[in-house]
Amino acid sequence: MSDQNVRNAGFTSSGITRGSLASSMMSQEAKAAGGGVRSGGPTATLQEMGARGSTHSSGFTSSGISSRSPASQMMSQEACSHGGGTPRGGTTSTVQSI
Repeated sequence: MSDQNVRNAGFTSSGITRGSLASSMMSQEAKAAGGGVRSGGPTATLQEMGARGSTHSSGFTSSGISSRSPASQMMSQEACSHGGGTPRGGTTSTVQSI
């Protein structure tokens, strides 16, 4: 993942860009959750990275998730809460795909 990919998706320091992939994700996530976007979910996680303007310390890389990084901790917690695997469409897989 690169900073440019996050910005291109519509996650920016000034918020989510109207009409972008980010706005579509936010809309779908809010509808699925009954009206809000949950903290720690894919949209919130990516927007936090976009607002900071840096993905480098997250551990999400183009070659996979770095060991002992915030991304690996997120993946581990998500796998534990889903019986051992990270679900398709979950926070870890969505963020890694950007």
